[in-house]
Amino acid sequence: QVRLVESGGGSVQAGGSLNLSCVASGLTMYTYYKNFCMGWFRQAPGKGREGVAIYSRSGSTYYSDSVKGRFPTSQDNATKTVYLLMNDLQPEDTAMYYCAADLFCPRDLWARVYRYWGKGTQVTVSS
Repeated sequence: QVRLVESGGGSVQAGGSLNLSCVASGLTMYTYYKNFCMGWFRQAPGKGREGVAIYSRSGSTYYSDSVKGRFPTSQDNATKTVYLLMNDLQPEDTAMYYCAADLFCPRDLWARVYRYWGKGTQVTVSS
């Protein structure tokens, strides 16, 4: 069974930075390299869950307009880990951040149809 574990959340002031990580386990390297799709979603209090960044095995990374240019991603394939490097954080970035994954990227990257989800890590930004 695929398992996703996030870490790196915390509380920062506006303009600060955090580095989230998500480690995938329970899958072979063959499955990981084939088409495994990993990404980040977030859910603010009282709002729906929205996509933040999606990394596909084709090497492309897709970003939502709200974070484009501020939250670059990176990955360590040897450890099946993806990172979300959150820069210039603002109070509106306050949310629970979730790692999501599936055996392949869905046609609608931002749809909440991913098969696997982590438990989330909280990010709080104060003004």
